[in-house]
Amino acid sequence: MLKRFFQVASITCLLSLTVACATSPTGRSQFTLFNEQQLAQMGSASFDQLKQEEKVLKHTSTRNYVQCITNQLLHANNIQGSWEVEVFDSPTPNAFALPGGKIGVYKGMIDLAETPDQLAAVIGHEIAHVVAKHGNERVSADFATQMGVAVLSGILANRDKPNDQLLAALGIGTQVGILLPFSRQHETEADLIGLDLMARAGFDPRQSVNLWQNMAAKASAAPVEFLSTHPGPNNRIRSLENSMPSAIQVYEQAIRSGQRPNCRKP
Repeated sequence: MLKRFFQVASITCLLSLTVACATSPTGRSQFTLFNEQQLAQMGSASFDQLKQEEKVLKHTSTRNYVQCITNQLLHANNIQGSWEVEVFDSPTPNAFALPGGKIGVYKGMIDLAETPDQLAAVIGHEIAHVVAKHGNERVSADFATQMGVAVLSGILANRDKPNDQLLAALGIGTQVGILLPFSRQHETEADLIGLDLMARAGFDPRQSVNLWQNMAAKASAAPVEFLSTHPGPNNRIRSLENSMPSAIQVYEQAIRSGQRPNCRKP
């Protein structure tokens, strides 16, 4: 078992060295183990299943509104690929992105975002997740973590009395210490990348702050940030405000160059 443990550890180290040169759009080193084409296939399959399980919004004007904002963000930033956006008929203020360019927006989020600029902040954030390959990082981190826990479980199983408490503590420690903070890092990075995407597309980046102020006002209660996969609204707003001066410069340049979105909320 120890030999097997070192074999797995060696493979993990080699994989880490292999992906050490991968970087996100912000220059952050990334840990990615999987082929993007495979993840895109998984994302497409999950998206198709979700469209069967969730109620799809049929309102043409609303669908065109969401598609207009998405198209402007993609074209203005020269983002290639086949992208699909679906609008779900749910009052939940939510949106998500899957590998392979699959974006879901819920009607509750469209209602919460008072202006096209605010909805552009949401969709730009979701596009950022895909462009930055956050899905690959999340799956890779989860795979590496589960592999480590499985190896340790096998080692302890060979002892006279397996230490269940140690395994439980490891599971909790791994979840809080690695996976959740990693996800918060993704959310913050997607906020900042999305801020740049919307500014380059001619959407007012200052409206991203208004969006999160609306979100904070709507939330009746929020989880403790240390145990949350998302940054708290106040921290999110502070991060956006810190990057706002450069985003406004990009936005003003985009306006001067003719980037004037004409997406009207129904």
